[in-house]
Amino acid sequence: MRKVYYIYNPKTRTYDRIYPTTRQRMLSIVRQLFVGMGLGAGCFLIFFFLFGTPSEKELRIENARMEAQYQVLSKRLDDALTILKDIQQRDDNLYRVVLQADPIADGIRTAGYGGTNRYEQFMNMANAELVINTTKKLDLLTRQLYVQSKSFDEVVELCKNHDKMLQCIPAIQPIANKDLKKTASGYGVRIDPIYNTKKFHSGMDFSANYGTDVYATGDGTVVSAGWETGYGHTIEIDHGFGYRTRYAHLQSMKVKRGQKVVRGETIGGVGSSGKSTGPHLHYEVVVKGQKVNPVNYYFMDLTAEEYDQMIQMAANHGKVYD
Repeated sequence: MRKVYYIYNPKTRTYDRIYPTTRQRMLSIVRQLFVGMGLGAGCFLIFFFLFGTPSEKELRIENARMEAQYQVLSKRLDDALTILKDIQQRDDNLYRVVLQADPIADGIRTAGYGGTNRYEQFMNMANAELVINTTKKLDLLTRQLYVQSKSFDEVVELCKNHDKMLQCIPAIQPIANKDLKKTASGYGVRIDPIYNTKKFHSGMDFSANYGTDVYATGDGTVVSAGWETGYGHTIEIDHGFGYRTRYAHLQSMKVKRGQKVVRGETIGGVGSSGKSTGPHLHYEVVVKGQKVNPVNYYFMDLTAEEYDQMIQMAANHGKVYD
């Protein structure tokens, strides 16, 4: 109901009715219109912020569902990376150790992807940190699975060549020494018999009579057979798979460079050539360029008890001939 306004008239002492002008009516209508619009807008905004539109409500539900899925995916990726790490450790510490192969370097296993920022496209997404971290885990898993797959391919090839490798690895003593009495000196620091000073002895010495047969300790190819300063008449055999052996101070050599030999084949005779104080064989085992203790490479020639005895004899400071 429209309001009616009156004004007091002091002359007549009565209330006269006021009739608004057209302008006043228009202003009133406009004012009421703006008030109504303001109230309507306020109510809309309150409803919008409190409840949102149906489409926004659906988006919020979808985002919550997606976040939950990413959380589950991230957890599963963590589990997969843990399992993969266990496989990597077994690969490095079991399979490759048995097959005499080097472990995969950590830098290769954990190498990332280079180039531009692969995750820049996710920066503006809701829950960007979760999405980026999950994507990084997926990339890491993909990369490590690829490396592990290549590693297993290599292990399979090593297994195929395992029988051949066992034939080539040095595995017997280089002279007949079943009673171990010919063991003269082992690997390590010893007193030089000529200069009477401490010197690292990089092999094992076996004392024997002149001409005693010297055997190849594994299948391989003779890479040198001749005179070497200090070593005298020396034969070196490449067994493949990173293994080499050296036989020094020989009296005679029965093989020549390039010749194939098999384990147990006679390749020369014990002598005292080069820097030597008596007839003996100086024997070295080289693995991937490093001279190692030969005592660990007689496993096809000694029992467990004999091996323990050999270890004790090789560790002492027995007689050094060179």
